[in-house]
Amino acid sequence: MRDKALHGNDNTPLVVTLASMNLYLHGIGTERSPIECCDSLEREPDTLVDVVLANPPFGNRPAGSTDIAAMRTDLYVSTSNNQLNFMQQIMLMLKNGGRAAVVLPDNVLFEGGAGETIRKKLLTEFNLHTILRLPTGIFYANGVKANVLFFSKGNKTNETWYYDYRTNVKHTLATNPMRRQHLDDFIKCYNAENINSRIETYSKENPSGRWRKYTSAELLGRDKTSLDITWIKTGEETVDMSLAELLSQIEEKSSNISRAVTSLKEIIGKIEE
Repeated sequence: MRDKALHGNDNTPLVVTLASMNLYLHGIGTERSPIECCDSLEREPDTLVDVVLANPPFGNRPAGSTDIAAMRTDLYVSTSNNQLNFMQQIMLMLKNGGRAAVVLPDNVLFEGGAGETIRKKLLTEFNLHTILRLPTGIFYANGVKANVLFFSKGNKTNETWYYDYRTNVKHTLATNPMRRQHLDDFIKCYNAENINSRIETYSKENPSGRWRKYTSAELLGRDKTSLDITWIKTGEETVDMSLAELLSQIEEKSSNISRAVTSLKEIIGKIEE
């Protein structure tokens, strides 16, 4: 049963090998790996699924890759944007009632053209119930902003809950890595059974509250149906540095102040003469 429950694709042989080995060590795919080496975007989904968990590759398609627009007629809209194509693929492969959680960069939330078309379909033909905004640099590369979109197929969106775990939040791989407990509040309130906890922490009059909801009408009425929303006031960003770096910075600033004082004394001296 476990062998049939999971399936995945990747177009990089090494990634397929690592994923297959990981599953094998957990007793999955002992006879045949459920991970295939192929480009997921080259063909229509041949099987509809109940759940999709995905972190599609960010950035552009590699040089020499198949032109998806020329091969697919089932996509909602033609685009060269890699993330938007993966988003369409996931939307198409879900069964009615199927659920998805997908990691996507910020541009998917606000890009016009094809992006707007896909967002409108997501709000009108899917239930985009939650968006988790993640700190900068957690996925892909430093400086890249990502989100997790949670949605299901079969019902339209009535309201979308946002959880802002980005504004005034900073994680680094070395000194302050992001860990499971950092999302305890989100996970607790995400659970439908704990909706009251979410409502208690939600208030448009509470500028520091990390939960906030918007109706589908509000989102559809935004320019280009943008889902890129922030409401928490940005504070001063803290910078992590070693003691040696801090002392070096203090010495540099002290030296600059000393030179400025010397120059000022020389100017005052000339004026008094």
